Amino acid sequence: MKKWTLEKTSSSERKWEEFYRNRHQHDRRVRTTHGVNCTGSCSWEVFVKDGIVTWELQATDYPQLEEGLPPYEPRGCQRGISYSWYLYSPIRVKYPYARGALIDLWREAKSLHSDPVKAWQKIMDDPKARKRYQSVRGKGGFRRISWEESQEIIAASMIYTTKKYGPDRIAGFSPIPAMSQISYAAGSRFMSLMGGVIMSFYDWYCDLPPASPETWGEQTDVHESADWFNSRFIAVVGSNLNMTRTPDTHFVSEVRHAGGKLTVFSPDFSQVAKFADYWIPVHAGQDTAFWMAVNHVILTEFY
Repeated sequence: MKKWTLEKTSSSERKWEEFYRNRHQHDRRVRTTHGVNCTGSCSWEVFVKDGIVTWELQATDYPQLEEGLPPYEPRGCQRGISYSWYLYSPIRVKYPYARGALIDLWREAKSLHSDPVKAWQKIMDDPKARKRYQSVRGKGGFRRISWEESQEIIAASMIYTTKKYGPDRIAGFSPIPAMSQISYAAGSRFMSLMGGVIMSFYDWYCDLPPASPETWGEQTDVHESADWFNSRFIAVVGSNLNMTRTPDTHFVSEVRHAGGKLTVFSPDFSQVAKFADYWIPVHAGQDTAFWMAVNHVILTEFY
């Protein structure tokens, strides 16, 4: 027994501690957030050593929004705390790529025409050349190119299209504001100055309802998540809050403690369904019929 105690407290048996000390060493800490698409904007303390992120910690000093509402913290999720793995991932895309077929056509055309716009026109005017690079879309075949060459191809194609068809034949999608306000403003401003078509993320997301902004003129998340606490009945339709609104889900638990009722409409027993007072397993595509029936009952029996 004595020997066992000595071995347990012996420094030679606790060498693993040194690994963790080295792993969490840092020169400084900075406050930041993650430029991702969840719109959570969670505040994180990032610990840096020699310019490299070593680890991250959730901040817990949010100011209170207003009296009577629960605090914002805890905020953050598993994806956020592992974001530095993405930063230093060997497969992270950090350089421009283009399909090999297009690169070969472009370089061949540039060898004949010093003017980039004329080089692009040569490709466009040749049906076989166009088919050669268009037919391989969706089949991979990307090759790394320089920033200068990628910018030249983009600029030449846009100028050619504008001259031949008009600026409104160019549609552009800029990163959403939740990822980067600067990138969003730069892209949307560029398309506006050109006279092109600015697409919103409601145009191509398969999980957002385009009818909402088309009808009401604003996007669906029009209120602060903390305002959930002021409700006494919440209907969750087509959303898995635990996955898509991870840092805000605690407001759901808190409003239930305050007496609110939660109903989840989902064909499967999703993660958010475990919070629900009522789970209604509607089939996919039945949402419209269900809510039309709800409106009918409200208008005919209560209104």
